[in-house]
Amino acid sequence: MKKVKHLQCIRCGKTYPADPGTYTCTECGAKAGILDVVYDYDYIAKNYSKEYFANNKEYSIWRYEPFLPTDPAGPKPKLRVGWSPLYKTDRLAEIIGLETLYMKDDGQNPTASLKDRASAVAVAKAAEEKAPLIACSSTGNAASSLAGNAASLGIKTCIFVPGRAPAGKVAQLRIFGANVISVQGSYSDAFKLSAAAIEKYGWYNRNAAINPYLVEGKKTVTIEVCEQLNWEVPDWVVFSVGDGCTIAGAWKGFVDLYKAGFINKLPKVAGVQAEGCAPITKAFHSNQPLEPAEENTLADSIAVGVPRNGEKALRAVRQSGGTYINVSDEEILAAMRLLGNTSGIFGEPAGVAGLAGLKKLVAEGIIDKKETVVCAVTGNGLKDVNNAIKAAGEPIKVSPDVNELWDVLENIPGLLS
Repeated sequence: MKKVKHLQCIRCGKTYPADPGTYTCTECGAKAGILDVVYDYDYIAKNYSKEYFANNKEYSIWRYEPFLPTDPAGPKPKLRVGWSPLYKTDRLAEIIGLETLYMKDDGQNPTASLKDRASAVAVAKAAEEKAPLIACSSTGNAASSLAGNAASLGIKTCIFVPGRAPAGKVAQLRIFGANVISVQGSYSDAFKLSAAAIEKYGWYNRNAAINPYLVEGKKTVTIEVCEQLNWEVPDWVVFSVGDGCTIAGAWKGFVDLYKAGFINKLPKVAGVQAEGCAPITKAFHSNQPLEPAEENTLADSIAVGVPRNGEKALRAVRQSGGTYINVSDEEILAAMRLLGNTSGIFGEPAGVAGLAGLKKLVAEGIIDKKETVVCAVTGNGLKDVNNAIKAAGEPIKVSPDVNELWDVLENIPGLLS
């Protein structure tokens, strides 16, 4: 592919051809030697333009194939991934103290999370290599996105999830025909078992911190944001953070556009973790190496005690001049209600952690009210109905008696005024 130059280790800088089976740096090892896909930006700039995208009728991530490591003529998953809505949310902005806020609702993807972007690229690469089976470990969303996209091309999957994975996500997996291994332990335990099985059986590896192409899929979310804003760059972008792959991809999307001449500045990036599982935030503020953390949060999709893409996540925020912040489970549940009440967007706990963090960043003066912000909702609330009910409360129950109904309605604050 003319657009891809090589893969490069983020630690030692050694380069590798973008060949099948090349995932990590042989010098630094699998844990530290994570690779980046490096593009020929001069080639992209000469052959593609903003007009190219304006005339492109492919409203999915594949409109950005000039910035993707896939064969344009190769097989692609059949699901429509990407081009999710970007809403200007004025009521929400006013409540949290901003003048301009956009919410990127990636819960509108086919399997209801941003992870569809990464899985679509993984499945396309696996299909190029004619892999018969794709495997990964996941807290839930990566798993369901892989299973759905792979099913659309008839590729088998074997997926490892921790025992706490929400029932809605496991149900998706089974409906998509995945072979699901529920590991009765932590996400780290599930990752270790998936890695062992992948090595033993030679399966295609979709694990985000091993396979460098997953970040490439995720970066389309911010390429998309720039195009939806007519190639204007926001001052800040905010993402919830678990293993670090999403925020790393979000930053890389901006960097790739900048190097190819599509945008003329870069934003600051804010990462938000749950207080009960915040190893990346701790490493960022302490300037110390990443250390394992407990996975003690209801936001299961970001409950990653041993983040596999932590170095890229730290690098992204540091390079951007941004920051990390933590939020409590109570703040996450409040953000679910706030987002739904003001914007009509239903996000799962991990999906709205970014909004909870944004609210704190504005209150603390780190983000100024005049700055333009884009905040991502990374997963749909139907993924975790139990916590949605916890956030919103149970419905009001009445017997089939009209007089009881009048009493109830007249005592609901503000309903009849």
